[in-house]
Amino acid sequence: MPDNKAQPQARDHDRIDIHHEYELCAWARHFNASEQRIKEAVAAVGDRAGNVRDHLSRRPAPRSGSERPSSK
Repeated sequence: MPDNKAQPQARDHDRIDIHHEYELCAWARHFNASEQRIKEAVAAVGDRAGNVRDHLSRRPAPRSGSERPSSK
């Protein structure tokens, strides 16, 4: 039986594909990080979700001047 190239390939659920916008957005929500931070983390440590999680937890999000600290 010939291979059916029209069938979608199974995705590896522990890898982050930054080239698919919907997937990048989902991972950004999952890690509570910006899409840019996800891209930078993938560039730094590769596309394994566990490595990206570890990288993001070691490096806090940069604070921009437009963010106001919450008052308690």
